[in-house]
Amino acid sequence: MTEVVDNSPRQSPRRRVPGPAKPARSSGAQRRPGSGARPARRPAPPRPGVRTIRLGSPRPRLRMVSLALTLVLLAFVVRLLQVQGVDASTYAAKAEKNRYVGYTLAAERGGITDRNGVELATSVDAYDITADPTLFSREQLKIDDGPEQAAALLAPILGQPQDKIVRKLRPENRNLRYTLLASRQTPQVWKQIKDLKTALATKAEKDKSTVNVLAGVLSVASSKRVYPNGELAAGILGWVNTDGKGGGGVEQQLNKQLSGKDGEIRYAQSGGRQVPTVNSTETPAVPGSDVELTIDRDIQWAAQKAISDQVAESKADRGYVIVQDTRTGQILAMANSPGFDPNDLSEASAANMGNAAVQDAYEPGSTAKVISMAAVLEEGVATPLTNVVVPNRLHRGDRLFKDDIDHPTWYLTLNGVLAKSSNIGTILATGQLGKTQKQSNRILYSYLRKFGFGSPTGLGFPGETPGILAAPNTWSTSQQYTIPFGQGVSINAMQAASVYSTVANGGVRVEPTLVRGTKGPDGQFTPAPKPKKSRVISAKTAKTLAQMLESVVDDEEGTGTKARIPGYRVAGKTGTANRVDPATGRYRGYTSSFAGFAPADKPRVTVYCAIQNATAGNYFGGQICGPIYKKVMEFALKTLQVPPTGAKAAKLPVGYKP
Repeated sequence: MTEVVDNSPRQSPRRRVPGPAKPARSSGAQRRPGSGARPARRPAPPRPGVRTIRLGSPRPRLRMVSLALTLVLLAFVVRLLQVQGVDASTYAAKAEKNRYVGYTLAAERGGITDRNGVELATSVDAYDITADPTLFSREQLKIDDGPEQAAALLAPILGQPQDKIVRKLRPENRNLRYTLLASRQTPQVWKQIKDLKTALATKAEKDKSTVNVLAGVLSVASSKRVYPNGELAAGILGWVNTDGKGGGGVEQQLNKQLSGKDGEIRYAQSGGRQVPTVNSTETPAVPGSDVELTIDRDIQWAAQKAISDQVAESKADRGYVIVQDTRTGQILAMANSPGFDPNDLSEASAANMGNAAVQDAYEPGSTAKVISMAAVLEEGVATPLTNVVVPNRLHRGDRLFKDDIDHPTWYLTLNGVLAKSSNIGTILATGQLGKTQKQSNRILYSYLRKFGFGSPTGLGFPGETPGILAAPNTWSTSQQYTIPFGQGVSINAMQAASVYSTVANGGVRVEPTLVRGTKGPDGQFTPAPKPKKSRVISAKTAKTLAQMLESVVDDEEGTGTKARIPGYRVAGKTGTANRVDPATGRYRGYTSSFAGFAPADKPRVTVYCAIQNATAGNYFGGQICGPIYKKVMEFALKTLQVPPTGAKAAKLPVGYKP
């Protein structure tokens, strides 16, 4: 019997029941399949002609892949170390530069007003028209002539040639993202372009064959300088150039105060757009200060009209008028003709864009005789009643001197010498200043210097000339005798006006001023520094000179009768000098002038007028500048509400009977 072993967990012992014995299985016998038995697998017979391939081991391939990955990772690690360790600062700087963009916040330029707050120069909103050249390429527009089409539309609006715009829209540098098409354009210009862009964009949405060739045209808010009164006071104001800086006049002289200080804004950008989650930094712009001038717009207008009309009538090269407050030295008007319109410099002549009243140097002629008379009176050499015998000709040095007209021997008082503007009489009077001619020269030179000849006026105006006054020891033989009557010495118009203001102010010279003060962004007004004062002659001498100057206008023998103003006592002096042509350096034509103040006995206003090279009609100073003096002085006295004094003139004698 075969023993059956039970490997199941032990339980209570069971009794085994012996069964019939199983026959023994021979070694060669096969097992029959029975219930639950798995059939034996028969080996497949080999296929004829097929060779069995045995697969290789995958381990070598895995090792190669692992090695390649290791090398790649090693390269990344090395590069990472280089970027973050060795070149970290360089790449950080580049990233910072590319990530952050900044724009300048232009400061608002301060305004310029007259003494009454009337605007003479101001700034208004404007736009810089810009473009992104990459947006005009074939890749963007899908056409070859995008810049040409855009230029054809923009040229008439911007007033520029098409080819110039095309060059900007198709630059040599294809990566250029910014170009300036036109600066400081009016809002109306930008509106035209913007409306055109909108129309093209709308049409492109409906018609796919239409291309918006202006999509790359943009704008940047800016400002434009505007001069509401056109040519009025242009020589004083100057202009602002394309860089937004003063190019002349007060705009240049006080550019720092007017400009203010630009600000800046910086922000992070990505793809040309601001990243809102990154903080931006902004430095606000500080507006410029407003400048208040001493001039009065109405008086400036009267002066400019009077000189412009006379320059045109006389067909002269140019002319200037200066109006000054005798007590304060403040300039009430400074007019030039011809002038220019600072709103449109394209039409301006370079020769007319300055302020000729302080930039032209010329020989003043007889208006300078008042200095010679001041020296004679102050030195006690003569009085207004001193007799002077004036021949028709006077031989001095190597020259023969004469007056402006031929005449018999004149028997004049010193007052008459000034009233009739005698060159010979002036030479004779100043020759008494010293014991020798050289000593007389030195004394006269000292008075010329004290009155301001050969020195800047104190205005500090751009391009101002100090004039030409040689040292007395270098005066030529002719200069010793021509300088006393205003030839052989050069000045500017402001210096000439200042001489008469000094006499009118009791002999005290006050440096002329053009700026009353500035008003900062906080609204606080800061007065200009007080001008320097210096006594030139005594009050007694100044009063005597004023009476002598009245004879020039009031006496029938005087040369300035056309400057009379009804109801007012007027002091003045004519001048007609040989003129040096600046182009050739030779004498050609004349400088005609008139200078004076009113009321003569209680001065308030000085007016000086000069016309260069009058070629039509009369050229004598009393004839063409006397009427200008009258018009401007009358207007200034009424504007300032200066009443007549009512006092009678001294009526000093002009001549005497021998």
